[in-house]
Amino acid sequence: MKKVVIIPTYNEIENIEAMIERVFALPEAFDMLVIDDGSPDGTAEVVRRAMAQKYAGRLHMIERSGKLGLGTAYIAGFKWALQQGYDYIFEMDCDFSHDPDDLPRLCKACSEGGADVAIGSRYVTGVNVINWPIGRVIMSYYASAYVRCVLGIPVRDCTAGFVCFRSEVLRTIDIDHIRMKGYGFQIEMKYSAWKLGFRITEVPIIFTDRTRGSSKMSSGIFGEAFWGVLRMRFRKILPALRG
Repeated sequence: MKKVVIIPTYNEIENIEAMIERVFALPEAFDMLVIDDGSPDGTAEVVRRAMAQKYAGRLHMIERSGKLGLGTAYIAGFKWALQQGYDYIFEMDCDFSHDPDDLPRLCKACSEGGADVAIGSRYVTGVNVINWPIGRVIMSYYASAYVRCVLGIPVRDCTAGFVCFRSEVLRTIDIDHIRMKGYGFQIEMKYSAWKLGFRITEVPIIFTDRTRGSSKMSSGIFGEAFWGVLRMRFRKILPALRG
């Protein structure tokens, strides 16, 4: 059972080394793929050093020339992971808002619990968010409520970025036609999986806001997601064509 954690990075020099060590210290074996968008702070150099000195064959990196968007980073990572034959493919942030210790729980929800997609959910058992300003909590919570209302998807945390996919899900979704590039990408992936008949489950987690580095959230990202959800409502979701 091959498992890989995909982590997009941009200026995560303060977090990347500790994140690498935490993931590889887990009792279960997870590989890691870092997608670095040309971080000027040396993030990629830290990854290259760890690849050479400690984690050859388990730690991997794709370096891109600039900030090309969260969605395109994950799509590049999905394609790489499918080519490498991974069975379970994870999304996770680098800033420790997602606890690496929860990775086995997400994997178990798929490997033993029968889910095709397991979401590390902030809202399935209430509001489990630490250190966010109340305004951001409200915006995030009601953004998911808005998505449920418009799309009808039975998911409490539609914008979550801590996710485990069975490889079959990513092979079936036409990921080349996923349109949203920012955080709306997370909504579009979940909606596509649900519309194609895959089983989605939510695993409760505690989300803790980053303590080091800066957030990449912007009003443009929020706007893309708001209008993109409306457009998605009227678009037919088709599976990928297979040769």
